[in-house]
Amino acid sequence: MTEYLITFNDEWVAEHTPEQLGEKATAARVVIDEMIAQDVLIFSNGGLDRSTAVCSVEAVDGKAVFTDGPYVETKEHLGGFAVVDVPDDETARYWAGRLATVLDWPQEVHRFRGPGVPKR
Repeated sequence: MTEYLITFNDEWVAEHTPEQLGEKATAARVVIDEMIAQDVLIFSNGGLDRSTAVCSVEAVDGKAVFTDGPYVETKEHLGGFAVVDVPDDETARYWAGRLATVLDWPQEVHRFRGPGVPKR
């Protein structure tokens, strides 16, 4: 099995009312429950946006330099994610497609490289 990260960028999502977000959460929960039932979900969270960023950190002259809040030079913010453990790219695509369909916003799929696995 291989682990995949399915994400959406908060900037890809139009403004929603609290009611609309509630409907999206209910629809996504159905897919998450399916992932749990099929024992492929490792972890998921969709409650991220610009306001949830605690800090940014970068190395400057070999020392960690922290900046409160999101990294100021970017407009992109992670909105949510699911980490799944599935046999192949096709299955990861399936779950990302299910999320994209019920949420009606784009998803991105990343395959984690295991230890010692070279870049493709």
